[in-house]
Amino acid sequence: MRGFLASSIGVTCAAALALPLTPPAVAATGRPVPGAEAATSAALTAGPSARRESAGPSAAGSTQSLPLTRLTRERAADDPAEQGLSRRTVRPFSLVGVVWDDPAAELHGRVQVRTREAATGVWSGWQDVETHNADHAADPDTAEGAPGRLRGSTAPLWVGASNGVELRVTPEGTDPEPGKTPATGDGTAPKPGKTPATGDSASTKPGKTPATGDSASTKPGKTPATGDGASTKPGKTPATGDSAAATPAPAPASATPLPTGLRLELVDPGEATQDETLGAARPGALQPETAEAVAASTANADLAAAGATEIPALGRAETERELLTLRGSELTAAQKAKPYIGPRPGIVTRRGWGANERWRESRFVYTSKVKAAFVHHTATGNKYTCAQAPSVIRGIYRYHVVSMGWRDIGYNFLVDKCGRIYEGRAGGVAKAVLGAHTRGFNTNTMGIAVLGTYGSKKPSKAAVKAVARLTAWKLGLFGANPRGKTYLTSGGGNLYRKGKNVRLNVISGHRDGFSTACPGLQLYRKLGSTRSTSARYQGR
Repeated sequence: MRGFLASSIGVTCAAALALPLTPPAVAATGRPVPGAEAATSAALTAGPSARRESAGPSAAGSTQSLPLTRLTRERAADDPAEQGLSRRTVRPFSLVGVVWDDPAAELHGRVQVRTREAATGVWSGWQDVETHNADHAADPDTAEGAPGRLRGSTAPLWVGASNGVELRVTPEGTDPEPGKTPATGDGTAPKPGKTPATGDSASTKPGKTPATGDSASTKPGKTPATGDGASTKPGKTPATGDSAAATPAPAPASATPLPTGLRLELVDPGEATQDETLGAARPGALQPETAEAVAASTANADLAAAGATEIPALGRAETERELLTLRGSELTAAQKAKPYIGPRPGIVTRRGWGANERWRESRFVYTSKVKAAFVHHTATGNKYTCAQAPSVIRGIYRYHVVSMGWRDIGYNFLVDKCGRIYEGRAGGVAKAVLGAHTRGFNTNTMGIAVLGTYGSKKPSKAAVKAVARLTAWKLGLFGANPRGKTYLTSGGGNLYRKGKNVRLNVISGHRDGFSTACPGLQLYRKLGSTRSTSARYQGR
């Protein structure tokens, strides 16, 4: 079903009249969210020209976009060569990714990066960047997915505060340059005597077979794991994941060409305008409120006061009363008598994590309802602290909009390893906001992304519980049973043709709607218990 468009002009005007004439950080109600960083504003206007900007570091954030060059000189002119960047000093950044011109082109190869920590000057080992990212996207034949505005991309990788970088992109079927040390999945060089693993797994122990894809290391005598983390049975041929194996197979006659226009994106997510520990505004940090920020805040006006950094949690009775207020006219008599909805969890707003509302498109886009939730991992790695989560989200947001060309961050919600829930795409957390998270199934669904990479690493109990609490509330607003099944119409993808009516779990993993390793094997394995817990929170 087509999404319904809503302009933010009307709500902006209405909210402007209601807002107090005090600076926004002062007007925000309640205590600032611990560990969250307040919103910043900037003179950057989103658009094609802004998306190629290589601005310097600022409180508003910046992106350095560096074209890759040929690294291997000895190959024939028509033979695809390794591309990258030699080791260099750059302006500060914390998140990296690689983009290219054609969003329909796939990068068949391996992307590896190493960075220099700003505080210590120490260089990291080589880290793998997830190359398959087209599965996180707007649906085909939609305005957001239209040709001309998007670029192909890897997943972003969080590396922390850095000021130096080195990159190599090796085409599939090409051996790495002589003398280079293979990378392990966690970004460190392998220790002497150990065999390097690939994917996001840890290094294998002596005598064990290296794992491929995003799976854990295999045990002695077992076949390497497949790309989705499931080990193959004896006698079967193993499938490889997104990364090359530690022991390269014989190269084919010719390597796969790399996409054209490869560029390294170095994202500075911007500085906090509030002290993260005390929540006190820094001198000179208060900025005039923008129309976009007012509109984003007003979209949650039924749940929290204007300018709030967090939507507070509610008890069951309060949530049921709120359901009648928000959707009472749509409920049946039975639903009014016995509403199945989980207590509303606390949610950090876009202001709370510091979204620069000037980056995104100003309008909000809605779908008709929320029938299902797709669970994702961001594949940004696990080397972040919970206090850094707002910065990670700002980095993903900027990468999605400025580097990839999306209209806003793709996910409807994000969850960190400490179980804190964050508002994603603007438009209102209680509303059916159209996201760009599961290519082919964004209509009538929501996307929840757990920050991190969960192929071999298990997600925290706090994060899994947060997903259950969030789905119990949001699915409950629309009468959906977390343990149930529903039918969704495919918008087109690599599993289901456009127009096919598909029966899926109300809480599904990304890989259920698109052939992908997301949300990682270990997080995917938690979805069964998540469904049961979510239904229990609803009172079922």
